Amino acid sequence: MGVAAKSPGRWGFYRFVPEPIPRTLSLDSDTILALSAADTALGRLAGAGRLLPNPHLLVNPYITREAVASSRIEGTQASLSEVLEASATGLSAPGSDVREVQNYIAAFNSGLGFLQSMPLCLRLICDVHAVLMEGVRGQERSPGEFRSTPNWIGSPTDTPDNATFVPPLPGEMGPLLDDLERFLNEDVRLPALVRCGLAHYQFETIHPFLDGNGRLGRLLAVFYLVQQDLLPQPLLYLSAYFETHRGEYYDRLQAVREKGQLQEWLQFFFTAVAAQATDAVERAERLADLREKYRRDLASTRSRASEVVELLMANPFVTVRNVQSELDITQPGALNLLRGIEQRGWLRQMGAIGRGGRMVWVAPEILAVIADLPDSPAPPS
Repeated sequence: MGVAAKSPGRWGFYRFVPEPIPRTLSLDSDTILALSAADTALGRLAGAGRLLPNPHLLVNPYITREAVASSRIEGTQASLSEVLEASATGLSAPGSDVREVQNYIAAFNSGLGFLQSMPLCLRLICDVHAVLMEGVRGQERSPGEFRSTPNWIGSPTDTPDNATFVPPLPGEMGPLLDDLERFLNEDVRLPALVRCGLAHYQFETIHPFLDGNGRLGRLLAVFYLVQQDLLPQPLLYLSAYFETHRGEYYDRLQAVREKGQLQEWLQFFFTAVAAQATDAVERAERLADLREKYRRDLASTRSRASEVVELLMANPFVTVRNVQSELDITQPGALNLLRGIEQRGWLRQMGAIGRGGRMVWVAPEILAVIADLPDSPAPPS
């Protein structure tokens, strides 16, 4: 899958230069079984995305889960609840990790928007990287531009001589990136998930930016599945699996470079797809059931509370200002709706935050489904 070579001159250290992405590949029996399970699970998720009422409501919490997990792989500590609350209130601690996660969400949405008018190409990748790195750690490291100096993977004290992995030198990246762009858009006679796994590996191995390569490579995987029409809605959050199995994730990528263990990497990648697609379907079904329960309980009322329920499915944290803006109603009207839902036990006050004491409510049952939390006790109805 490539060669380790020592460069001459001032960059005289060993680095790994991958081969172009293979266009044909014989899969062994274990890889075929893992691929079949992933295809089945992904098909079920795609079906859920088409059949669930208003599946777009689930996109925001699912993208947020992906953003939190992918950013935590890179060392941020922001929780899903913190990010959702910051989205609802527009407030977050200065310099907090929440900003990095919010950038990931913005990059995700920007990439999906770009795909409406352009293929998955190097220009799109650079544009998404610029959004990802704006105003956060690494913003001084040429956002949106391929690197012109070497980089490496390892501890902060490592040098290229003792780093875990040193990717190709800048002058070696051009042909590899061109090959990656062609691969993403060619009619290659390989299953789509195989192509996706190969593209993710190759991007991480080229490591074309000074920072943000891990997050962007995981975004690239979901963008590719969307471009291939395997996901009608971007409801797959692979990074949650990669975070849970972080050591194996890095080891599998490195084993391809050091030992040529491509089949083992693909098996790991397919296992991640199957696990996360299954998890996404189960959460979608639980959220749909909860939504219908709330709507049935509101069926006999003439209140606009059902519209607030729709907002809560997209983000279980809510303020009066959110409701006022989204429903185009007065501030007292929005407060009355929230008080009414609170009396039903579906909302709980968290207290006032920020300048002016803005009150925040949370829907505990919805948050429990989204964030892997036990159901929080709600006030009696």
